[in-house]
Amino acid sequence: MSKQEVTLELKPRTIIRKGLNALKEDGMIPAVIHQPGSESLSVSGTKIDILKAYKEAGRRHPITIELNNKKMLTIVKNVDIDPKNQQIRHVVFGVIKQNEKVETEVSIDLIGDAPAAKAGLQVSQVLDSVHIEAFPKDLPDNLEVSIENLLEIGDKITITDIKVPNGVTILIEPEQLVAIVEEIIEQPEEEPEEAPTEVPTEIPQEEQSDNKQ
Repeated sequence: MSKQEVTLELKPRTIIRKGLNALKEDGMIPAVIHQPGSESLSVSGTKIDILKAYKEAGRRHPITIELNNKKMLTIVKNVDIDPKNQQIRHVVFGVIKQNEKVETEVSIDLIGDAPAAKAGLQVSQVLDSVHIEAFPKDLPDNLEVSIENLLEIGDKITITDIKVPNGVTILIEPEQLVAIVEEIIEQPEEEPEEAPTEVPTEIPQEEQSDNKQ
């Protein structure tokens, strides 16, 4: 878990809709800050600063936003990424409080070596992320679960097998399947298609006549 405070300086934004293209060309990224019980704020920040903050905090750790000489604790709620160039186009922040729990999504990482895999079986991860609830200071980077007890076909890992850090609650049924051991099914090789047999064309009547002569 990251203990270092992540800060980001943003500025009020009046440009909307069509004007956003010019904003982005100037190296800025538009954003919105949602405030519970108050009006949302339209803001923007430099691409460099926003990318750095997002890389450090992701969607799991708080970001302290500085806006008009005022600080507010936030967490990234949504990120719009351009599918063509994978660049961030827009960010939505949500204001949170240190003494109030927040919900977010973290990844589930399988750790260790499964004896089943060494025996030629397949360990399939069914669930790779999960929603959790915790105070901002307790939000983990990820959740880990060992697969060293997976021995044979049908052995499985569920949410109950995950050792959850103190202060963290997983918001999903404990019986939810995370990983299971399965038999590797080999796909039959496709036989190459045979080239179609060429059917001899009929000899034109003129050639038949020539052959008879």
